[in-house]
Amino acid sequence: MTENNLEKEIISIISDVSGFDVEEINLETNLANDLEMDSIKAIEITVAIEKKYKISIRDEDIPNIITVKDSIEAARNLIAQKE
Repeated sequence: MTENNLEKEIISIISDVSGFDVEEINLETNLANDLEMDSIKAIEITVAIEKKYKISIRDEDIPNIITVKDSIEAARNLIAQKE
């Protein structure tokens, strides 16, 4: 999987859960402040990413995922560990 594909797919997941258009979301978008995400939506995004990529994000790591870039990096690292 290319880096660009991973970014697009995760931004698409975030868009679906948040209700914001893909065009409104970029790497520096803050999930809580810019997308009005609460803890429930953060869990929804986490579960969707985990299912799509067959990875497991530790519960204690979720509060450290603040921006879209953080979520992509977390997924990328776990995918790399899996391979």
